[in-house]
Amino acid sequence: MSRRRTRRITRRPVYFLLLALGAVLVTVAVVLMMRPADTAGGTPALAVEPAFIDFGKVKLDTPKTFALTITNTGDGTLRFEEDPYLEVLEGC
Repeated sequence: MSRRRTRRITRRPVYFLLLALGAVLVTVAVVLMMRPADTAGGTPALAVEPAFIDFGKVKLDTPKTFALTITNTGDGTLRFEEDPYLEVLEGC
């Protein structure tokens, strides 16, 4: 009889370990399925409106303002790693 008890005692931790491992796997699967859809892959794309701004002739050091509309036309999430930077390509 003592042999049977010893075998049962050694088998219980194996079943408990398998049960715990299964619970962990199910928890991980549920967490992965509950992630928001916007973290999914895809490619973000910028659309800037207006594409061209012409102020005409402007004297040096004369401040001018303008408004841009920037939209994400892609199917991925658009994130800026740094502050946006604007550069004048032509004119002076």
